Amino acid sequence: MSTAGGLANAVARALSVRSRVVQLFTRNCSQWKAKPLADPEVGAYRAAWEASGLVSAAAHDSYLINLASPDAALRERSIAALVEELRRCETLGIPYLVVHPGAHVGSGVLDGCDRAAEALNQALAVAHARHVMVLLETVAGQGTTLGRRFEELHRIRDRVEAKDRVGVCLDTCHVHAAGYDLVTERGWEETFMEFDAILGLEILRWIHLNDSKNERGSRVDRHEHIGRGRLGTEPFARILRDPRLHAVPKTLETPKGRDGVVMDRRNLSLLRKLADLR
Repeated sequence: MSTAGGLANAVARALSVRSRVVQLFTRNCSQWKAKPLADPEVGAYRAAWEASGLVSAAAHDSYLINLASPDAALRERSIAALVEELRRCETLGIPYLVVHPGAHVGSGVLDGCDRAAEALNQALAVAHARHVMVLLETVAGQGTTLGRRFEELHRIRDRVEAKDRVGVCLDTCHVHAAGYDLVTERGWEETFMEFDAILGLEILRWIHLNDSKNERGSRVDRHEHIGRGRLGTEPFARILRDPRLHAVPKTLETPKGRDGVVMDRRNLSLLRKLADLR
C-alpha cells in the first residue's frame, strides 16, 4: 500500500480494501537517502496499527540494495541501507522486512550467494533489530539476480549465523517465471515438496500473490492481476485452500491503476471467492 501522506495512511488504505495484512515501504524505494523517521509519524503509524485490527505487516527494502555485488563500495552502501531499513522496521514495530537477495553481476552464483550471506551477517549484527525478521524473496531470475532457485536461497540462509532471523517470502509470479510449475496440480505439489525439502515450509513467512504476464520459465518479472495472466485462477485457489499455508500472510503486488485501490478490491474479492471465504 502507498504511504503517500504518511506511513499511517498505508494502514487506512489496507482497511479500505478489507485487507487483514499490509505491506509497505518505510522510505522512498528508489533513493539511497532516507528521510529520518520523526516521532510524530512513528506515533501516528503505531496508533493506526494498534487500532486497525490488522494481523501482520511487512516492509519491502529499497530496490537499490545489492547485497551480492562484487563491487565492495556498492556492497557496503547496500549493507548500510539494509541496517537503516531494519532499524526503521524495529522503530515502527513491523516484524518482517522483505529483501531481494541481490545480483552477482557476472561473478558467479555461489560467490554471489556467499557475499549476500556475509552482508546479512553484518547488517543483522549492526542493526540490533531483534524483533525484525529478514525475508529473502524468490525472484524471477532476470539477469544475474539470485534467488531464482530454492537452492540459492538455502545457500544464503545456511551461511547466515542468526538463522532464526531469516525466513523466505514466496512470490507466485517470480516462482512461475523462474520455471517452477504452479499451474498443474502435480506441478504444484512437486514445487512445494521441493520447497519443503530444500528450505522447509516452516521458514515460509510471507507470500506475494501475483499473476504473471509472461510464460513459465521466461525469467521476466511482470506482474498481472489475479486470473488475467499465465497462471490463471487455479493456483491461487490451491494456495488459499492449502492448510499448510493458512497461517502465512499473503499480499498483492498487482498493478494499481489510476485509482490505486479499485483493482486491489477486485483482486481481493476474487481471492476470497477462490478461498471460499465469505
